[in-house]
Order: sequence, then structure tokens, then C-alpha cells
Amino acid sequence: MKMIVAIIRPERLEEVQAALNERDVYLMTVTEVRGCGRQRGYTEVYRGAEIQIKLLPKLKLEIAVTDAFVEATIEAIVHAARTPETGQVGDGKIFVLSLEDCVRIRTGEKGAIAIGP
Repeated sequence: MKMIVAIIRPERLEEVQAALNERDVYLMTVTEVRGCGRQRGYTEVYRGAEIQIKLLPKLKLEIAVTDAFVEATIEAIVHAARTPETGQVGDGKIFVLSLEDCVRIRTGEKGAIAIGP
């Protein structure tokens, strides 16, 4: 089992969800986050004063999958989250973490069976 954590642009969420649904991946947690990377923010003018915005709005997706779905999930996110054409700085990152265990609270099921529908 793996936990896939993806940081993406907020405007790409619907495309990512559609791509995951095509690959039978439906379960995820989405959190609004702020972060910085190579973009290093931007400058904005507010009431005549320049303000440096260093943390940009992003979405954090957390998706627990069995080993059989890892590659399909990563592929779906990469293709759907990338800015059309060639991609751009700030399109995001994907992290794959080992998931030691999972427990479905309702039934008490453990392991890979608890991840499934």
C-alpha cells in the first residue's frame, strides 16, 4: 500500500479528478495549502504599495492506494495536472510514501481491503 501526496494548481483539480476516475481511483482527501518552490512568489500592488506574495495557493491531494494502482494514479495526476503543451514551473509535485497499515473505522477491516470501496 502507498500514500500518494500530490501538490497541484487549484485550477487543475477537476481534470485530475476526471483522470483518476477513469482509472478507478475515487477516494482522496483534498486540502487547500500555500507553498513556494521555484516560482518564488510574485509581486502585487495593493493600495499603491508593492507587496511580495511568497506563498502561493495550491491543493494537496492525499490518495491511499494498493500497489496495483500506484503507477496508474501517478500517471493520471502527471498528465492531468500539467499545464497544457509543455508544462510550467509550479505545476506541482508528487510524493509516494509507504503506507504501513489502514483501518476502516466502520467495519474494523485492516490492510489493503480497508482502502477499497
